[in-house]
Amino acid sequence: MSDRVAIVGLAQTKFEEQKSHQGFSELAYEVVEKVLRETGLTIEEDIDSTVTSSQDFWDGRTISDIPIGDVAGGHLRPEEKVAMDSAQAVYYATIQILSGHSEVVLLVAHCKESQACRPVIENAAFDPIYQRIVGFDFLAASALQARRYMYKYGITEGQCAKVAVKNLRNARRNPYAQRSMDLTVEQVLNSPMLASPIHRLETKPQSDGACAMILAGEEKAQKITARPIWVRGLGDCYDSYYLGDRDLADCQSLILAAKRAYKMAGVKNPLREIDVAEVSEEYAYQELLWYEGLGFCQRGEGGRLIDRGFTEIDGKIPVNPSGGMLTGNPVTVAGMVRVAEATLQLRGEAGERQVPGAKTALAHGQSGYCGQYHCVLVLGRD
Repeated sequence: MSDRVAIVGLAQTKFEEQKSHQGFSELAYEVVEKVLRETGLTIEEDIDSTVTSSQDFWDGRTISDIPIGDVAGGHLRPEEKVAMDSAQAVYYATIQILSGHSEVVLLVAHCKESQACRPVIENAAFDPIYQRIVGFDFLAASALQARRYMYKYGITEGQCAKVAVKNLRNARRNPYAQRSMDLTVEQVLNSPMLASPIHRLETKPQSDGACAMILAGEEKAQKITARPIWVRGLGDCYDSYYLGDRDLADCQSLILAAKRAYKMAGVKNPLREIDVAEVSEEYAYQELLWYEGLGFCQRGEGGRLIDRGFTEIDGKIPVNPSGGMLTGNPVTVAGMVRVAEATLQLRGEAGERQVPGAKTALAHGQSGYCGQYHCVLVLGRD
């Protein structure tokens, strides 16, 4: 049984609007082959178990991990599936190792949004008696959340638009990003309105791709790589299922998940102690709200944080130097990508998007409408 767990290898695809030339198994194989080559490990001799992350609805079949079992090392070997955001897969692999069940775990997340109808799939997440029948999807629910957040705390459309400006500009430095551009706030606000107050450039685009990672206990990690990145803290939490049971302007499940991760990592002041953060924001306004849930500022002050430039790549706490989800990450895969990008920052391998001297990083994943579920991981070089 290990006292510490490290990320020892990672790989991600280039994210694209449509990968019609690749099936699910081929996407998974691409990143599995890369991460095994990077670490020099083999599935037969070195990998104890596999954790896959996929969703039946998005893949259009039950038991969606079956088609990728062979390439992910799950044939006649231990393999378990996490059917939600893949940050939870990293969480699950970590506790597998901490509990002594495995020493080295391979993780794989995949999704092809291009092969499904997003509103139809998201509609199935809602209460079937009252909310599903009126055609709710995550966009409609998020529009309600954005309005409530703006009304309660005085957040402006311009402050939300600044998130899109920042993240899409950051993505110009990220070779894996699906879209990147230099924009003004006015251009964001003049893009088509999808559901008031959310504009097209303030929402993640359709995306296909995959991500893989290898985690190991301390003894194994020291032998695999000279640059292990340690999982110092982790926490997760669900909020209420029924949309009307929570105040959408607050994110209590994220607050609780972050508190658990910070307590485990010994973080008392995240604004001062976190050097870089990768946050899952399907919509631009969510990044401001997640600032508050993560304790980077007080409630209602997310807009002020971005106004003051604190979350720019050269700011006090850079958020999403990769560009985040707004640049194009599929659901399910996005959380593991946040962990991968945070790991690259701590390894000093983030290229043009590198935050100098980063020693402690935060990675965040979410799933469900309006951030129903959150997972927070604190990573460190030491």
